[in-house]
Amino acid sequence: MSGRKETVLDLAKFVDKVTGTLKGYDQLLNLVLDEAVEFLRDQDDPLKTTDQTRRLGLIVCRGTAVMLVSPTDGTDEIANPFIQPDGA
Repeated sequence: MSGRKETVLDLAKFVDKVTGTLKGYDQLLNLVLDEAVEFLRDQDDPLKTTDQTRRLGLIVCRGTAVMLVSPTDGTDEIANPFIQPDGA
């Protein structure tokens, strides 16, 4: 191991939502995403994302920062099968 220290950028401080093509992962849920795109925050309300995007290319997301992994294509919303009809 080298005695040199390197700075690692923690994207969790800056990034809310990133989409991309999953190229790899490990047991700690570290993800390798290709063609990654970041959705930028609203400057007036930092809790909202905007339609503005920034291309990031090939990135590695640390597993500790990953909250959700889901496909963006091929998903449909269905009715909740556990809701009881009125009067039941």
